[in-house]
Amino acid sequence: MKKYSNVMNTNVTWIPQIPAHWKLQKINALFTERKKKVSDKDYKPLSVTKKGILPQLEHAAKSNDSDNRKLVKKGDFVINSRSDRKGSCGVSRLDGSVSLINIVLTPSNELNSEYIHYLLRNYRFSEEYYRNGRGIVADLWTTRYSEMRTILFPVPPRAEQDQIVRFLDWKVSEINKLIGIRRKEIKELEKLCWIVIVNAISKVKQKNISEWKRVRVKQICRMQSGTNLISQVIGQSGNYPVYGGNGLRGYYKNYTNDGQYVIIGRQGALAGNVHLVEGRFWATDHAIVVYCSKFLIPRYAYYLFTGMNLNQYAFNAAAQPGLSVTKILNLQCDVPSVARQLEIADRLDEICIQLEKIVNNTKKKIKLLQELKSVIISDVVTGKIDVRNIPVPAYEHVDDMVADGGEGNDEEPRIPGEED
Repeated sequence: MKKYSNVMNTNVTWIPQIPAHWKLQKINALFTERKKKVSDKDYKPLSVTKKGILPQLEHAAKSNDSDNRKLVKKGDFVINSRSDRKGSCGVSRLDGSVSLINIVLTPSNELNSEYIHYLLRNYRFSEEYYRNGRGIVADLWTTRYSEMRTILFPVPPRAEQDQIVRFLDWKVSEINKLIGIRRKEIKELEKLCWIVIVNAISKVKQKNISEWKRVRVKQICRMQSGTNLISQVIGQSGNYPVYGGNGLRGYYKNYTNDGQYVIIGRQGALAGNVHLVEGRFWATDHAIVVYCSKFLIPRYAYYLFTGMNLNQYAFNAAAQPGLSVTKILNLQCDVPSVARQLEIADRLDEICIQLEKIVNNTKKKIKLLQELKSVIISDVVTGKIDVRNIPVPAYEHVDDMVADGGEGNDEEPRIPGEED
């Protein structure tokens, strides 16, 4: 793909050069801030996520003040003002309402809203947007409209915006299709691993069934929820890993446990997920720590609870799916002798480690595809690549959600009312 032959310097940090026939305009010249407050009873609640603007999930944390939300109309651009939600923004395809921590902008008629969707979601603008914010600590860094309204961004002629959108829709769909194929491969590999585990821990599949006993979970271990830890103190780096309802959440300076343990997600979209952890770590109150008795080794416990598919026992709590510790402890299972547990765990380690390597390699391919998509979008919307004369063939449209298999954000709820 060729570059523009005639460019000009801008003296703007995040876009140092643009094509000479493009304009630089301030946000407040092209957008109107929508401030109208509405009730979620009249306008469907929407979530502002890193995948765009989506209907709010039923289990998302709800605000105590549901009558105090912002109106969003189809075509509005919505961006989360909090730095810990960096990248959570997009053009809404729906009418609805969002919480007050979001900025809602209505674009002028000279803008193609889909061009704006690509431009304002690219990583260069994201860095510029949050650079204009303020706050005491990184997780509470906030950018208000009054601080972003003078940010300059490039505006091509409308016909060129339309072509940029056609080109990017095509290329993004191609990449999303490949990502979707890779994600299906991962699901098949994970399914195969689960089947191997189930067969290994099934009493009826074994020859020496006399070594196996039918017991309730509470006879071979005890379980206890972890200790609450507010999200603001969980960092991207630190001394000890922090495990919550959906697995690893980040790192913290202290720990609650030291040794080899099984961690079960108690709350969240992935309630029932199982992790084997070793060393020092912090388990939050959204996770269950398994304390094995002398009749159960942690490595076998990991495979045992993975094979039991604990997610099927999750119930819908007020805000999100959850698991009852009492329910799990009263489930029945077949357990062999400790010697046989070690033998089975060794065999499963060997098989599952090989499958995990394949999964991790596939995830690396997905990451490279996502990086490629991000670079293409950024280069096109900032005028580094000229796509005006590139014909766009017929293609199958594949959006980000389809590529991700419909998966949403699996972050644990933060502060009620800030579910976006």
